[in-house]
Amino acid sequence: MTTFAQEDSLPRVPLPTLEASCEKFLAWCEPLLTADERAATEAEVTAFLRPDGPGRVLQAALEEYDATEGVHSWLDTFWPYRYLGRRDRIALNANFFFLYKDSDQPQVERAAGLIAGAVNYKRQLDQGLIPPVVQRGVPQSMVQNKFLFSATRIPGAQQDTVRAPYSAQSPGPSTARHIVVFFRGSMFRLDVLGADGAPHSLDDLEAGLHAVMKAGAEPAAVDTSVGHLTTMARAEWAAARESLLACHPRNADALEDIETALFCVALEDFAPADTQEACDELLYGDRGNRWFDKALSFIVFADGRAGINVEHCELDGTTILSFTDALLTTPAEEHSSQSGARSQGLPALEPVVFELDGDLRAQVRSAADAFTVFGNNTATTTVSFADFGSNAAKALGVSPDAFVQLAYQLAHQRAKGHLGATYESIATRQYRLGRTEAMRVVTPGIRDFVEVMEDPATDKATRRAAFRAAAEQHVARAKECQLGQAPEQHLWELELIQRRRGAELGVTEQPSLYRTPGWLTMRDDYLSTSSAPSANIQYFGFGSTSSRCIGIAYVLLPDRFNLYLSTPLAVADQMRTYAERLREAVAELRELLAPERSGD
Repeated sequence: MTTFAQEDSLPRVPLPTLEASCEKFLAWCEPLLTADERAATEAEVTAFLRPDGPGRVLQAALEEYDATEGVHSWLDTFWPYRYLGRRDRIALNANFFFLYKDSDQPQVERAAGLIAGAVNYKRQLDQGLIPPVVQRGVPQSMVQNKFLFSATRIPGAQQDTVRAPYSAQSPGPSTARHIVVFFRGSMFRLDVLGADGAPHSLDDLEAGLHAVMKAGAEPAAVDTSVGHLTTMARAEWAAARESLLACHPRNADALEDIETALFCVALEDFAPADTQEACDELLYGDRGNRWFDKALSFIVFADGRAGINVEHCELDGTTILSFTDALLTTPAEEHSSQSGARSQGLPALEPVVFELDGDLRAQVRSAADAFTVFGNNTATTTVSFADFGSNAAKALGVSPDAFVQLAYQLAHQRAKGHLGATYESIATRQYRLGRTEAMRVVTPGIRDFVEVMEDPATDKATRRAAFRAAAEQHVARAKECQLGQAPEQHLWELELIQRRRGAELGVTEQPSLYRTPGWLTMRDDYLSTSSAPSANIQYFGFGSTSSRCIGIAYVLLPDRFNLYLSTPLAVADQMRTYAERLREAVAELRELLAPERSGD
């Protein structure tokens, strides 16, 4: 079966009923509310659900949209709003990274191998040879793979767009033959495919990268590295992009080179001091050596360590995991051979140059300075459990994800003195154009479990029973989310319909439900969590989502468990306390559950 053959036969994302989503919404927010807050929220849900209430009108509009010819899913307008509609900076706030497993290859050899692997993956993708992913016998959507190569986010004043192949403007796979390589703040267009479409050999690629480093040996002036502009808030970057185009005709050609490039490669002239610094550099390292709007940017440090920074609007972690596994489980030489690469001499190479006036130079420098400050106002840390992984959790008779999520909640209670709204990303790629569902982790079972654990009078049996009950609720809710039976995105889309079409539909004011303690509390993240299980990566990471949120990106493997935490600098101490409490919670829960398995 070819890569995209089954897309049209996948089931549609189910549209929940209004009653089901409202019922779940009340149940999901209840553990975080006081009695008065619950009562106030329930009253507004009742009003929302009235036969003549706004919920009925908005749901009818959504049902009509879902049934419209050409619409793939009731989420077709939701996803562009959620990702392309955000107006803050995407660098650090939205893009995510993977730190790849270590290699003993030197920098240029490592970079050439990654290029060869990516080019081979594209060749297979173009020919439909990447087999569709199947999980537990269920085929998954592969459509995100169309946004791996030559895909670039384009800033807009109101909403961004995506420039990509497989589109009306560019039907079929990308025909680009080049990548863009960054070194010391300069950009270079480097051909990785020859004139006849045959990939360059590994030796050719290494020669090309060495040529880039020679040509870019002199660091570029900060105010000439236009990549800094991609760190700006989106409307500001959109205006700056228009200024670039108006400044000189050559700038349109430079943008064309970048936006159509298969992907970017950033060669760094330093080696990170440790793993955490490597992670930080992958997430928000800049120095003019990034184009954060590019779908894929490989980053290779001077010591050969490497990873990837991913623009999130069309790509989720599951797709990048499959790509990474394909890239790193096969030797570069084999990728090169499979792709039909051959020696063709030094690849075509030319600098990507922008013509800048004084105002644009000042704007580039200002963007660089502002992003440096923004990065410095972010606190991060890594947490690693070398003696714990999914096998250990399974040996204790519990779902690995339930174990770690319960540990997160216990640690949060102990670090901050209370529970808080927690987001977990759940993949829904078994549906047509499926992406993710928003799971809210704090259940009544988790609330009760934490209370029991914090009560010194409770015995082990009581604590174990509370843990088991909470874990069962967690697994059950995750399965509901996998099946699209979750309230948040549904109710959020109804709110967005009111914003877009309220006057037309006669719902001229935002329904009060969206100002209730339940809605506001449930969506005010204290923890934002997502997992990326692959033996080919060491760490996965993203920025926090609010002024007090801790972002938790975790790699949970059979034999290890690694986390990257991020939070605003103002609450860095709380994050570090949380990390300590988490180490203690994992050890405590392992001890709590172990005797039960041994007959204690």
